[in-house]
Amino acid sequence: MAAILTGLEPRDVLFIDEIHRLNRAIEEILYPALEDFRLDIIVGQGAAARTLTLDLPPFTLVGATTRTGLLTTPLRDRFGMTFRLGYYEPEELGLIVRRSAGILGVEIDGTSADEIAGRARGTPRVANRILRRVRDVAEVRHAGAITLDIAREALELLEVDEVGLERIDRELLDAVLNKFGGGPVGLSTLAVTLGEEQDTIEDVYEPYLLQLGFLQRTPRGRVITGLGRAHLGGDPPIDGLF
Repeated sequence: MAAILTGLEPRDVLFIDEIHRLNRAIEEILYPALEDFRLDIIVGQGAAARTLTLDLPPFTLVGATTRTGLLTTPLRDRFGMTFRLGYYEPEELGLIVRRSAGILGVEIDGTSADEIAGRARGTPRVANRILRRVRDVAEVRHAGAITLDIAREALELLEVDEVGLERIDRELLDAVLNKFGGGPVGLSTLAVTLGEEQDTIEDVYEPYLLQLGFLQRTPRGRVITGLGRAHLGGDPPIDGLF
């Protein structure tokens, strides 16, 4: 970190991704750099140790994290502005898909781009991943250009449905609905049923299902909602609670 800071030019932007993972020693280096644009380096050890101070040019630090709560309070409070980024709208993702298709050198029409965008969970990374696989299908099975029919064929092969759920997502919902009567079912039981780790279910699969309103976390366990039942084609619950 010291080498990076000393190599900065005036008005440079230093971007740190997953900033919550920073080592505490590196945080201590950042504090004077952010407050006074100086770098304190300790030279030597014990009684002979001395502090060498280097002046830094004005710079901007941008940190990105999905775990804001893991940032230490001293570091978080030193940021002048905090922003929360939301998911992309399908129209915005459609533009990204068209641009990515141009970079990949594949022809795609607007309808096909919108079809991919609508199943990308509001995330450009997912949209680009799906686009590459659709391109593979278009090149291997067809003439290379992506049409709506080809896009839907590829998405069916990928088992990505109209709202962006993949096979494991539907298996999770199906397990709660058909194996456990709609829930509640504990996370550990669900993990054993699916053959997945609890952390994987909680951190990878559940967030999008919760965002869609297909699944609900309760003190007693996971419960499938009415929206989740409808997506699987199941009957509404008798008591009408979910």
